[in-house]
Amino acid sequence: MIQISSISKPQPAAAAFASARIAESVPERVVTPGAAGSGAPEPSKSLKFLAAKGKAGPLRALAVRGAIETIIGPTDDRVRVLDTELAPWRMICGLRMRGPSGAGAIGTGWFVGPRTLLTAGHCVHSTQFFGGWASSIEISPGRNGAEFPFRTVRSTRFSSVNRWVEAQDPDFDMGCIHLDEPLGNEVGWFGVGALAPDELEGFLVNVSGYPGDRGGGTEQYHHKNRILRVTERRLFYDVDTFGGQSGAPVWVHETDTAPPLAVGIHAYGVGGAVDGLEANSAPRIIPEVLDQIRTWVESDGGWPQAS
Repeated sequence: MIQISSISKPQPAAAAFASARIAESVPERVVTPGAAGSGAPEPSKSLKFLAAKGKAGPLRALAVRGAIETIIGPTDDRVRVLDTELAPWRMICGLRMRGPSGAGAIGTGWFVGPRTLLTAGHCVHSTQFFGGWASSIEISPGRNGAEFPFRTVRSTRFSSVNRWVEAQDPDFDMGCIHLDEPLGNEVGWFGVGALAPDELEGFLVNVSGYPGDRGGGTEQYHHKNRILRVTERRLFYDVDTFGGQSGAPVWVHETDTAPPLAVGIHAYGVGGAVDGLEANSAPRIIPEVLDQIRTWVESDGGWPQAS
């Protein structure tokens, strides 16, 4: 059993969010609820034609590209998502982070509740980018170039886990953004699943976010491929990404009609791989992490009660 605890950015006028230490045993498969939101209900053509569903599928030859986030192989197979006002793309947000010095960076986040987003830990706390905690983050759900289908909001309240803030452990490179308003009720949020390693093996995964090399962090790009390896705390996959997509959801559709289920938080390129594996990777949603996500959502008011 791994013990992790929440660490929140200190707030000048209010106490930090309570620390939540994980100590109880959690079943191997646990999921949180997802929601499509009250936005436009029509089905997304991009979801139909781009998203990977189920298990098995393509694996192409790998090539070494040493970068923090990586295009794998001789071609870049990412595809721009154009109907970002529809689910699930609108649940994914372009992030504009600012540090205390005014230095800026871009990233990706995604809703897991009405007022709660997940992202990479280094998007909210980074000794390299910010010298600690980010000062503020602008969140733009479903941004599509110069078009903003939904409100852009700003937050100064962030959390991560002790294993990231204190030790920069890449297996726990995960962060949380807390909002004052329930924007997730409009755009929806991902269900999150802690699935057993043997259950994850062979799934086709989707990664969609806001890279810096295409659109400068203003356009959403998606790619899909099969999970290559599952370790105790990480997922490795042959999916093309680039800087700016850190924090993006790594999700599966368990069947052709199943809703998206996030199983990881994209954070690293081949430079973060292990045992010589040339693949991009994500900290896995393990039961202890999912329990922490629940605590963060509950601290923001929780999920609506099912009627």
